[in-house]
Amino acid sequence: MSVAPGRIFLSRIAGQAVFDPAGDQVGRLRDVVVAIRSARQRPRVLGLVVEVLGRRRVFLPITRVTSLDSGQIITTGVLNVRRFEQRRNETLAIHELFDRTVRVPDGTSATVYDIAMQQDPRRDWYISDLAVQGVGKRFGRRGQQLVLEWDQVTGLTQAEPGQGATHLLATMDEMRAADLASALRDLPAKRRMEVVTELGDERLADVLEELPDAEQVEILGVLDPERAAVVLGEMNDDDAADVLGQLPPASAEALLALMEPEDAEDVRRLLTYEERTAGGMMTTEPVVLAPDTTIAEALARIRESDLHPALASMAYVCRSPLETPTGRFLGVVHFQALLREPPSTQVGAIVDNDIEWPRDDASLQHVAHLLATYNLVALPVVDENQHLLGAVTIDDVLDHLLPEDWRDHDTQVVADA
Repeated sequence: MSVAPGRIFLSRIAGQAVFDPAGDQVGRLRDVVVAIRSARQRPRVLGLVVEVLGRRRVFLPITRVTSLDSGQIITTGVLNVRRFEQRRNETLAIHELFDRTVRVPDGTSATVYDIAMQQDPRRDWYISDLAVQGVGKRFGRRGQQLVLEWDQVTGLTQAEPGQGATHLLATMDEMRAADLASALRDLPAKRRMEVVTELGDERLADVLEELPDAEQVEILGVLDPERAAVVLGEMNDDDAADVLGQLPPASAEALLALMEPEDAEDVRRLLTYEERTAGGMMTTEPVVLAPDTTIAEALARIRESDLHPALASMAYVCRSPLETPTGRFLGVVHFQALLREPPSTQVGAIVDNDIEWPRDDASLQHVAHLLATYNLVALPVVDENQHLLGAVTIDDVLDHLLPEDWRDHDTQVVADA
């Protein structure tokens, strides 16, 4: 096996691409599976958890890893595509051991922030070292950082009642919200809540939007109500309404009362609609422009980084007021149309309004038919007086068309031998 010399720290390889011998990427490394035998014996590395197409996580035995060189992992090209299921004697080094509190040789406490694996002369892989950061006054304000051999620390073989997640989250920092949501679902409930506790409010809101109903309700039920209200306020209003719709009415009302009044007002309005209608699926915060807005100004609006790509595909031109429900709806301006016209042109001169847009009570099937017929990724929802109420995006339609448990169904993955 061609390996990087010396020890390899897991934080360096977490998230790295995994390739077959032909150079085709088959997935990304998400964790390392180890067997902890005792406090004195170094844990043996059993294999890797690799995330493949469809966010399925599969097990790759370490014996099938042929290279850990040059920032990439190369396999024999054969992957068992059966979903990884952790066994009782297995430990996930990154998800379960990062942020554990241990005792170092001088008797003080320290937190594990990285772990190193190393190959012995028999070509077996073991956990060799732990990188720890001290806690307490003896280590100074920020804590001294040490790299110690496995048998120099104690406490890793014992369950910890309250484990942090700071260093685990550092390995997940660049993961998409959907991928982080998938990772959370694979964690034990206790560890999942430890991670949730340390996620920022905005990041947690993004992750909640990607979780199934049951996990959303579980997390909101454990959070402090005031924090839960803040997180709901960070979510898209249609997603927040979907979550609150799963809660008992009294619990939902209590959270709405804690939300910012403006956010709560939009969510309350969405809760009045049937779930599988245009009103129940729409967001009340599309890009709304006055007709005298220039194309340069319009492009600046849809260029905002926190805007959902589907919502950025078109702007909605209306008379004042520009908050939904707006004044008279004049039409839509597609992103491509904005790119074709001079920057000084006013959007009112290039609106399209030759489609009979859906009302708030339009069925899911009708909305899907319009999106497919006119090759759209979003469309407006208007009332009988032609006021814009909101916009429906294709991802919300797909969420309702797919089976409720679609996140639990893996996409079929075939790895070339």
